[in-house]
Amino acid sequence: MLAVAVLAAGKGTRMKSDLPKVLQPLAGATLVERVLASCRHLGPERQLLIVGHQAERVERSLAALGGLEFVLQQPQNGTGHAVQQLLEPLAGFQGELLVLNGDVPLLRPGTLEELLAKHRSSGAAVTLLTARLADPTGYGRVFADEQGRVSGIVEHRDCSEEQRRNTLTNAGIYCFDWGKLAAVLPQLTTDNDQGELYLTDTVAMLSQAMHLEVADPDEINGINDRLQLAQCEAALQERLRRHWMAEGVSFTDPASCTLSEGTRFGRDVLVEPQCHFRGSTEIGNGCRIGPGCLIENSRLGDGVEVLHSVLRDSTVETDCVVGPYAQLRNGAHLEAGCRIGNFVEVKNSRLGAGVKANHLSYLGDADLGANVNVGAGTITANFDGVHKHRTVIGAGSKTGANSVLVAPITLGAGVTVAAGSTLTQNVPDGALAFGRARQVVKERWQGATPSN
Repeated sequence: MLAVAVLAAGKGTRMKSDLPKVLQPLAGATLVERVLASCRHLGPERQLLIVGHQAERVERSLAALGGLEFVLQQPQNGTGHAVQQLLEPLAGFQGELLVLNGDVPLLRPGTLEELLAKHRSSGAAVTLLTARLADPTGYGRVFADEQGRVSGIVEHRDCSEEQRRNTLTNAGIYCFDWGKLAAVLPQLTTDNDQGELYLTDTVAMLSQAMHLEVADPDEINGINDRLQLAQCEAALQERLRRHWMAEGVSFTDPASCTLSEGTRFGRDVLVEPQCHFRGSTEIGNGCRIGPGCLIENSRLGDGVEVLHSVLRDSTVETDCVVGPYAQLRNGAHLEAGCRIGNFVEVKNSRLGAGVKANHLSYLGDADLGANVNVGAGTITANFDGVHKHRTVIGAGSKTGANSVLVAPITLGAGVTVAAGSTLTQNVPDGALAFGRARQVVKERWQGATPSN
């Protein structure tokens, strides 16, 4: 059996934030969500989150995940003290305990799988993850023989000058035999520079300790401040871009683009510079995105082109063109072959196949049939000051420039709306509708030309 414990009680003072450190966002997910996701494939029987600072807020943020047990550490007196809080909830548990840190979000699932496999095959009481760092400042040093047997771990601040020359560092990730760990946890002392209970001290107390050196040191990057958060973001973005380029996506300027892990691309997609993908986003085959786009929680079909535009919570079907400088949001749905041009906003509307809205329009809470042509400056006036209302435009209709359709209103199929009209009543199929004030011209309105 396997239990996973995530240490998530710290305040994160150096982040200088009202948000708990483990809830800081990284590529669209919180740090602790990423840590939990890294071990999900292992199928642990128990998942315990050790919380402390703003514990209720952390619990609320993770409530939707389910299957988590929250254990309060109060006060926070070190990693050893944190794991001591598991003695009661894991009483009688038989199996391994995988200990993870809530601020180490770049671990690959395969690395944890390898760690668990080595622990089980070696028969060790504890197996820890290690990495060799060019600059190991701040990390505990691991002392081990050539066979990987660990004799001890010394925290950086407790190291002698000679010990600090050792570049093998402790990643803070452990796999324990829980029964053996539980027997030594009560023996921890605060005889160290910080006066805390160190989990690392248990390594020397256990009968056999092994280590697994990770191939990519970026995996064990911890986050204590904004600089380290940015460094982890950069490492994760590089990992995501490399993955999708290997899957057939072209990035003209990869470093200028950012992705979420919920983004999915088809084949032969071209991503131009300064494009950003957020949330759960799906980009179909052969799309061209950018430059200068933000796409969030949206789905694009095959062959879509988007230029200098923002798409949120929207669906764009095959062969549509969006932009430049368009915005689709809150449930916009474009059927195949639509054209949405410059300074057009579409909100909570469904546009039928072949609809064209090329200039300076607002389509909110509207349903447009196939092949509607929306003239420049057309507005669906959907809000009466209290409620939103819908506009319905039948297939093949055309609105003239600077038209205002005051909802609720229905225009039939094949309707033509004269330029400059404001319509407040329904229009039947095939009709011409116009609603303008009569033009009046008063000559000589300015009178005589004023003298200098």
